[in-house]
Amino acid sequence: MGERFVAYLKDRLPLVEGALADAAATPLTDGASAADLSRYLYEPLSRFTASGGKRVRPVLALLGAEAVGGDARDALSCAVAVELFQSAALIHDDIADEGELRRGEPCLHRVEGEGLAINAGDLALTRVFEVVLGDERLDVERKVRVLSELARMERHTLEGQALDLGWVRDRRWDLSTEDYLYMVRSKTAWYSAAIPLYVGALAAGGTRSAADGLLEVGLTAGVAFQLQDDLLNLVGDGEAQGKDFRSDVTEGKRTLAVVWALEHLDERDAAELVALLGSHATDPRELERAVCLIERGGGIEKCRALARELAEEAKARVAALARDAHISVEAQDLLISMADFFVERAL
Repeated sequence: MGERFVAYLKDRLPLVEGALADAAATPLTDGASAADLSRYLYEPLSRFTASGGKRVRPVLALLGAEAVGGDARDALSCAVAVELFQSAALIHDDIADEGELRRGEPCLHRVEGEGLAINAGDLALTRVFEVVLGDERLDVERKVRVLSELARMERHTLEGQALDLGWVRDRRWDLSTEDYLYMVRSKTAWYSAAIPLYVGALAAGGTRSAADGLLEVGLTAGVAFQLQDDLLNLVGDGEAQGKDFRSDVTEGKRTLAVVWALEHLDERDAAELVALLGSHATDPRELERAVCLIERGGGIEKCRALARELAEEAKARVAALARDAHISVEAQDLLISMADFFVERAL
């Protein structure tokens, strides 16, 4: 199922890690302020980025390049750019959510302070464009195409984040399944799967039809990826997740499981669930009660079913790309394995 993609991740990881190390930024001066700049700006971002996990997003950029018959190295600057955007998004997201832990460690704003953490996230956003502009393997035309798509990715992510945060701020519970899916497609799918595959293909010189097909695969699989994340937060391995387990309940997140449950619970149970989600509950008994209500409303099962449905849809799109000779058979197998991996992940 997803084992082949996992093997690919491990095989390509050294390429990504090497490129990230090579792209580490340093102060623009070697004068008296250089040491302070390293301490306050460059080292915090470097530490945060180095703590990344499987590097799924940057590896997808390499897969996009290889899927269209190109060299993975042509997409290394894209891979680094995507990972740096991930760093920026997580640093800023943790501040907005008042998070405590990230990747098992205190969030950057808890260690460095909110102001310096914001600045480190902003540096990561700047580096997204600098690393592509400095890539000598890409000609000007490819750089412009890649940068244009990275900018589009950032806009989509910001729109999704605006909806996610705005709904919480305004205590909105009048949301539909379609509202949630639009939000998560914008916030997560574009940068988690679609654009990495897409810019990798563009950097490697793939045809527009091949790149467009990979984009659609990524958008579909990317939503499935987030649905699995939502499930793991609610019913995954609590011991492995530690304080992050069921944090979506504590933060009152409008996940598909919650939205679906509120659409299908009776008035009394729906009111109780809204009260729990709005109370910033941390008591394990209250968190368990919220999950029980979500499950009673069918939210858990809907999340599982839709994640699998979208994974199958992504696999069908991959098969169509292979039939039309836009991607190789080997790439087809890897992309199908990717879709399975997205909905089989466990912590």
